[in-house]
Amino acid sequence: MARANQTQMFPDEWRASTSLAGVYALRMLGMFLVLPVLSLYAAGLPGAEGNAALAGFAAGMYGLTQALMQLPLGIASDRFGRKKTIYFGLILFAAGSFTAAAADTWLMLVVGRALQGAGAVSAAVTALLADLTREEVRTRSMAMIGLSIGITFSASLVLSPMLTGVIGVKGLFLLTGVLTLASILVVAFWTPDPQVSKLHEDAQAQPSRLREVFADRRLMSLNFGIFALHCGMMALFASLPFVMEGLGLDKTGHWKVYFPATLLGLILMIPAIIVGETRGRLKQVFVIGIVLTAAAVAALMLSLHSLWLIGACLIVYFVGFNILEASQPSMVSKIAPADLKGTAMGVYNTLQSVGLMSGFWLGGWLFQHHGMYAVLSFVVALTLVWLASAAASPAPKPVKTVALRVGGAWTGRQQQLSAALGTLAGIEQISFSSDGETVYIKAMQKGFDEAAAKAIILGE
Repeated sequence: MARANQTQMFPDEWRASTSLAGVYALRMLGMFLVLPVLSLYAAGLPGAEGNAALAGFAAGMYGLTQALMQLPLGIASDRFGRKKTIYFGLILFAAGSFTAAAADTWLMLVVGRALQGAGAVSAAVTALLADLTREEVRTRSMAMIGLSIGITFSASLVLSPMLTGVIGVKGLFLLTGVLTLASILVVAFWTPDPQVSKLHEDAQAQPSRLREVFADRRLMSLNFGIFALHCGMMALFASLPFVMEGLGLDKTGHWKVYFPATLLGLILMIPAIIVGETRGRLKQVFVIGIVLTAAAVAALMLSLHSLWLIGACLIVYFVGFNILEASQPSMVSKIAPADLKGTAMGVYNTLQSVGLMSGFWLGGWLFQHHGMYAVLSFVVALTLVWLASAAASPAPKPVKTVALRVGGAWTGRQQQLSAALGTLAGIEQISFSSDGETVYIKAMQKGFDEAAAKAIILGE
């Protein structure tokens, strides 16, 4: 019944959602497609000479410039326009891809990766999507972006080693650059132009309110979690390819290990997330995901002599990883005030980039100077710290956020509207956008009458 009453997207909203999900996924492609083979490739360039630490530095440079540029480009989109900022970011990204493709030294690869990361268009893309969608369908649009990222990640781990055997790592960078240029055309000619651009508190970061996010211990626990998750994964990708190559598996064949791990990880993650969301056990599922990643990395310490055992450990790892990737944004959404969600997600995404950078740098350095067991010990220790933090944090309430445009009858009467909505059961929080045109309702998933709330807001 709920599905039958679901607000349908307009054609322009569908065009905006699908095209911008593709642009967002392409940005992730620049990181993921080369991920399984980049460390080995970088270590073979002049200037690195087999040095895993230098290889990790080159790979992690993407995360550094991405973290630095994410917020500035988001602010630039407010001042100079959404599409202009996206064009600028994608041109930087394409320039970085072509530079990396042409790189014949380690230093040139570092420059290419830095340019790729500097094209951090995610905040501008999110802002444009918010401009082009109504409050009632925006959550669905954002979910399409999340789905595109998940598919890109899993497909990249499998396709990367296979494509490397055909076009090489240089070809991967070149392909990414060409696809980026194509995405500029998609944004220009397929993505609709917004009639009005404004701040959307549920989707965009507000620099003036960053302190509120940093002061929230539950949000910062999740921010540390996404840092730890990506730091640990990148530390593995900075070092594990060297181990598999040492066992006789050429980098073009690494997909044989990654394919079953990523496929089964996705399949087994789905029922866990369904149970967590529908039965109010999201924290329990979340903690299980952390335990699985820690156990898998610990088991790798005893499995480095066998490709089969490495593959089995990675299956367990990616089950946990996918659970955590899917559940953490949902938990941020449940914990953050509705009018602070965009800012909370902005900090979250930035810490993800910092984790990417740190993982490559630390993983490469530890592998170069202390070996694979040091890398694994570091990842296990980091994950156990995260586990302790997550276990101590209260479980988020099973809530959802509803954003609705305020009816004309309530213009300038926010307090009265808040009082009228307060009579409904299941509402946890009511807040308004800065312009007073949108009301954000955080309500329990069960027991809240959304139809009644809409009738009040519309003045019916």
